[in-house]
Amino acid sequence: MEKLYDYEIKHNELLRRFGAECAVLLKSDGAFPLDGPCRLALYGSGARRTIKGGTGSGEVNSRYSVNAEEGLETAGFTLTTKNWMDRYEQIYADAKKAFIKDLKRSALKRFTLAILDNMGAVMPEPDYELPMVEPGDAAVYVISRISGEGSDRSPVAGDIFLTKTEVRDILDLNKRFDKFLLVLNVGGPVDLSSVAEVRNILLLSQLGSETGNVLADLVLGKSYPSGKLATTWTAWEDYPTIGGFGDRNDTEYTEGVYVGYRYFDIIGKKALFPFGSGLGYTSFEIEAGAESESVAVSAEDSIVTVKTTVKNTGVRPGKEVVQLYVSSPAGKIDKPYQTLAAYKKTAELNPGEVAELVLSFDPKDIAVYDTDRSSWILEAGDYVLRLGSSSVDNKPIAVVRLDGEVVVRKAMNCLGKQAHEDWKPGTVRAEDVPDVSVITVRASDIETESACYVRPQTVDPLIETLSDEELCLMNIGAFKQGGSKDVIGNAGQSVAGAAGETANYFKDKGIPALVMADGPAGLRLSRHYTKDDKGVHAVGETMPESIMELMPVPSAFFIKHFMSGGKTEGEVLDQYCSALPIGTAIAQSWNLELAEACGDIVGSEMERFGVDLWLAPALNIHRNIRCGRNYEYFSEDPLISGKVAAAITRGVQKHPGCGVTLKHFAANNQETNRFGSNSVVSERAMREIYLRGFEIAVKESEPRAIMTSYNLLNGVHTSEHRPLIEDVLRCEFGFSGIVMTDWIIGVMYSKKNKWPAPNAARTAAAGGDLTMPGGKGDYNALLKGLKDGTVSRKQLQINATRVYRLAKELRDGL
Repeated sequence: MEKLYDYEIKHNELLRRFGAECAVLLKSDGAFPLDGPCRLALYGSGARRTIKGGTGSGEVNSRYSVNAEEGLETAGFTLTTKNWMDRYEQIYADAKKAFIKDLKRSALKRFTLAILDNMGAVMPEPDYELPMVEPGDAAVYVISRISGEGSDRSPVAGDIFLTKTEVRDILDLNKRFDKFLLVLNVGGPVDLSSVAEVRNILLLSQLGSETGNVLADLVLGKSYPSGKLATTWTAWEDYPTIGGFGDRNDTEYTEGVYVGYRYFDIIGKKALFPFGSGLGYTSFEIEAGAESESVAVSAEDSIVTVKTTVKNTGVRPGKEVVQLYVSSPAGKIDKPYQTLAAYKKTAELNPGEVAELVLSFDPKDIAVYDTDRSSWILEAGDYVLRLGSSSVDNKPIAVVRLDGEVVVRKAMNCLGKQAHEDWKPGTVRAEDVPDVSVITVRASDIETESACYVRPQTVDPLIETLSDEELCLMNIGAFKQGGSKDVIGNAGQSVAGAAGETANYFKDKGIPALVMADGPAGLRLSRHYTKDDKGVHAVGETMPESIMELMPVPSAFFIKHFMSGGKTEGEVLDQYCSALPIGTAIAQSWNLELAEACGDIVGSEMERFGVDLWLAPALNIHRNIRCGRNYEYFSEDPLISGKVAAAITRGVQKHPGCGVTLKHFAANNQETNRFGSNSVVSERAMREIYLRGFEIAVKESEPRAIMTSYNLLNGVHTSEHRPLIEDVLRCEFGFSGIVMTDWIIGVMYSKKNKWPAPNAARTAAAGGDLTMPGGKGDYNALLKGLKDGTVSRKQLQINATRVYRLAKELRDGL
């Protein structure tokens, strides 16, 4: 391995330590951790092909990545299955070669490029016929699944389902070895119903460069798993089929607010591994229940506070996550059985140690949206507080009685209409609540807020001096006006491998440019580059391997030799970045300090490499486990999503001159025809589920930028949706940063799509400050829009002012 810089050593040590908190122990019989290194039979697709993260924007050019084999060997294990892994590698390579060939052949039949039709396409794991006769004192089988940008997952063997050979061999190992561990190196749920009898199951997840080392530490007990599921895991057949998924044109979100555990709870269906669940190497006792004397509940200024204690009742150290759910009273508006209202993770507790935790929430934050009145409502009645260690393992501890209805906040319906009616449960799940303390909150003590939809729109005096042509350039990303050799996701000109920049033509006027790098699992930059008086030049391939392998041979040759830098005159410099755990894994830690520390790592590397805006974190909801980019996102729950995004944002933005870009705003929940699909979602579901996390993150951390999504929302591209951008984001949420599009490239949009491609002039008119990455077509569209009245000069000035002031703020902060 090449010599590491001090920052790499520091960051990798932190990430190795963090990783264990992201891992979730789903089942345990006490056989693990092991007492020490031993002879180990290591099998499975992830034994050597351990995945650090997903494909697409989540690919990070780190210096190295430790797989399971390497991590376990370095830890002192003697692996008895080298021959099995060698033979599996050949089977996998042959299958992958045939898979890529088939994708290219199919694309040719459709007269399309495989890179456009099959970006992110994932080969299901192949079946194999390999004997498993190797000896060992213990056995580990690692299942790996990769997913990514551009393609959704499928309910087929080798993807969501296990293959026949995986099931056969896992069950055989579980019978033959007293100490057997099934390890899941995956970015999202797989159906484990066929191997539910396995005694020890660890959701390792995908933890960046240190994944293999983290596994070794967990197996040996040098660290311990303390994660909890942030998404429901169950059998495929048990997931709801109410809402549509994957339609090329219009996807109906008919499930409404009943997403994830909200669905399972309301119908009384227990999942294989419920939301919020997870074990450890020790056990805990949370004081919860009507009879407990250690639980104290109070309400002051309408804020509800719960104090409880947690005791480590096992024989090893560990951490526990305490979760507070609220069941709202039945009323005019249907509601989920319970909603996560607060959570907190303990510090490390030694055996016998007790910790006191304080959890609190504002009842306003669990209000429901009444579309008929365009308002957030708290209905009168009893709000049951439930405390425990998961969505199913919790107990009623108190009732908060609201003596009258409260209109929490007045808004306006502005997100469009849909033809469908949201699903509602036929019967409302109810259960007897034991005799618990009742705390009365007076409706008159909760003030009603009213959203103001009039905001001052200022224009900076410097921006007023710009010509129409200059304003148009300020409203799009910088591009090489003589023709660019840059490729998708690599349009930066000041930092090699950066995703893009704002207008860099006006430095003589005192208008600095902002450099943007992709995410969300760390900065995505070119590994090597040279620098001269003409700028920076990437050395070697700049496109991810997952894209290059789909290229026809002539195209791949052209890109490699003519578009990927290749310039090696002068000193070759490097800019290796740290690969973080995937978003889902960070959320599984339920640790906001850990999330902030991950942001801190990114912020320090942004300072080091000259990046101003990180195109992350991504916080779309895990609406359906098939979404290919779920691994980038945090949870099926908006509270977790918003809190984790806010924590990462704080970590990044405490570094002078560094900002984040929350994405993808909003309802970006499938990759199928992601450039032209229309998410059809009710006003209520949008506000309670799909926008709520963004609202939390904006209000708690003040991100510098937000990126709209490719999809349409109720028939309007999100980048052109003025009510979404101006009324909801800026006015209701109070966002003061810049809004940019996702990377819009004209060739991506199929003429077969029902909906038209987005337009830079309509984006600017909607209050979108930047069309990215920018190109001649966008520039011409803005000039045309000025002439035909699609967008006004004043709006271009307002947008350019926001871009200019953010650039000045970040640059002056250095």
